[in-house]
Amino acid sequence: MSFAITSLNFSNAKNVLQEGLQAIARGEHECDLENLAQVDSASIAVLLAWQRAALQNHSPLHFINTPENLVSLASVYGVNDLLALS
Repeated sequence: MSFAITSLNFSNAKNVLQEGLQAIARGEHECDLENLAQVDSASIAVLLAWQRAALQNHSPLHFINTPENLVSLASVYGVNDLLALS
């Protein structure tokens, strides 16, 4: 099971965070980031919160089709390994 997002930045982070947490609570274990065009530091915070919630549910969350701009941003913050981004 997976869910997808298309925008994740400071302006919508709160809503997207809640949507993702609900998906994780329903048992979703994969997040498709292929259509994610706009990212910023709030994106990293949301992904980390989702990862933490998934781990608390004993169900690791996998991010697929991660865009290069998000991988680069996560690298700047040093969290690629925490998010399992490559």
